[in-house]
Formats: sequence, C-alpha cells, structure tokens
Amino acid sequence: MPVWLAGIWLGILSGNCLALSFPLPPEGQDVIGAPVKITSRYEDTFSDFARDYGLGYREMIAANPGVDPWLPGEGTRIIIPTRFILPPPPRKGLIINLAELRLYYFPEGENRVITHPIGIGREGWETPTGKTRIIQKTKNPTWTPPESIRAEYAERGIELPRVVKAGPDNPLGRFALRLEMPGYLIHGTDKPYGVGMRVSHGCIRLYPEDIETLFPLISVKTPVRIINQPYKAGWLNDKLYLEVHPPLEETEKQSGQTFNLTPVVKIVTAAHGDIPAVLDWEKIQKIARQQTGIPIAVATRKKDAPELVRR
Repeated sequence: MPVWLAGIWLGILSGNCLALSFPLPPEGQDVIGAPVKITSRYEDTFSDFARDYGLGYREMIAANPGVDPWLPGEGTRIIIPTRFILPPPPRKGLIINLAELRLYYFPEGENRVITHPIGIGREGWETPTGKTRIIQKTKNPTWTPPESIRAEYAERGIELPRVVKAGPDNPLGRFALRLEMPGYLIHGTDKPYGVGMRVSHGCIRLYPEDIETLFPLISVKTPVRIINQPYKAGWLNDKLYLEVHPPLEETEKQSGQTFNLTPVVKIVTAAHGDIPAVLDWEKIQKIARQQTGIPIAVATRKKDAPELVRR
C-alpha cells in the first residue's frame, strides 16, 4: 500500500480516532486514504460510526444509501468513506469545503494533511466563502450571542443570556479560533451530533476531540480558504477519480436545477487535461447522480503514456 494511503490507519488503529492524518501524496497525485468496510452490530448507529472514524453523519448516509442510519441491523455491511480527493491547490493552511462538510489542514513545514468533518451554517445562516485567516485563539471561550440569535431563541420561548460563560454548556465548546471574517469562528461544540450537518448560525463546528487536537497546531495568521465545491477530481497512480457530494440547497436554488452535469464535466476534464486516458462518461453521469461522496475511478492512463505531471 502506498505511504500516502497507509496514513488512514493512524486514526483508526489508534483506538481514539481523533483525526485522520495522511502523508501528502507526491506531485501529480491527489487521492488520500482508503475506504473501510465493516459489519454492524445490533446497537450501532451511523452517528457512532461517524464519530469513531472521523466522519460526519451526512457522509455516512451518502455512502450507504438504503441503510437505516439509526438501526442498520446486525450483520449489515457498512462502507466507511475514508478516501478523499484533496481540495484544489494551493495546499496551504486551512481549506474548508462547505459542500463536503470537511476541513483540511496542511501544517507548515510538514509533508502531511489533517482532515476533520465539520458542521456549517444552515440555510438562511450560510457560512460565507472566501479567503481569510485566523486572528485569535481562545481556550475556554465565553459566548456573546448577537441580538439576531437572541431574538430567534426568544421566538421559541428561550431567553439567552447576553454572555454565556465558559463551561460544558457553552455552544463554543472548549476551544475557538476566530476568523478575520467578522463574527465567524471555528470552534468546538456542546452538541457533537451536529457535526457533519448544517445546524449552526454560520460558524464552523468540530467534534470536541477534533478541535482539541487542531487547536495547538494552528497559529494566529494561519491562512484560511473557504470554498463550496461539491465536485472534485484527481489522480491516484494511473487512475482518475471523481468525487461528488450533494450541492448545498441554496446552490441548487440559485442555479434553478436539481441536477446539472456541466460543472462535473468541467472538473473532470480539467483534471484529465492532456493525459492520454479515455473517460467513462456513462460512469461519470452515474456518479454525479448518486452523489455518494466516495471517490470512484472514471479513467485509466494508457500504459505507454508518459508519467503524470501536475499542470
């Protein structure tokens, strides 16, 4: 197994599964990790699997269509989707892909990438895209909810204090990273079931154990790039892979289409470039419709072709 794939076992075999950490693949390669297949027990749920394997709830559902997430049943074969196509370069600092509900961190001076599932803003409270940076790190933060959130809670008969003190009931958890985008944080949570879902007011949530692992690694001024890219394509050895996630609801509303193959075609053809390989367009369309989030090979480089070169 190539070294950039073997990194998956750093998280799974440790028994803690606090992070998925991988050596960066060599130039011209874009895929990390490998999927895992397990057999469920009667008491297992997708929420349990997600947290144990460094995944989000929606990732588990997408990868296992037709399986009851709350009662998979004894002896059901479950796919743990721990293979990923890296987001588009530059691979620097933090890259947050909203459509994927996942964060990637490239530690400076280290040849590796760390990835975590995230929770993001729900519809109406969307997490913004763009380039920013970390401007503050806070351990045991207090939370000062804005008036808009206090008003929302008041409509439900809940009176939020003007300042929520640090502690186990603080929605920010034990660690917070403030973005230069005013009002937005990367933080922990007192409701870990929301990681991998759209449940926040725009901030980016991590499992408590994930933010605890990430917090000491991140420095002030670390660059952050927030993207919204449901489609990714990249190479692993001689195969071109395609990874498709469901677009965010507001993205579909803006386009006026529930299924649009055009952006998928653009991503695949850009990754394919002039490398001699025949694309399987029937498979590409099937992957685009299924939206499982699992990277699947859609082309194989011809054996007599030159080595892959990043363009």
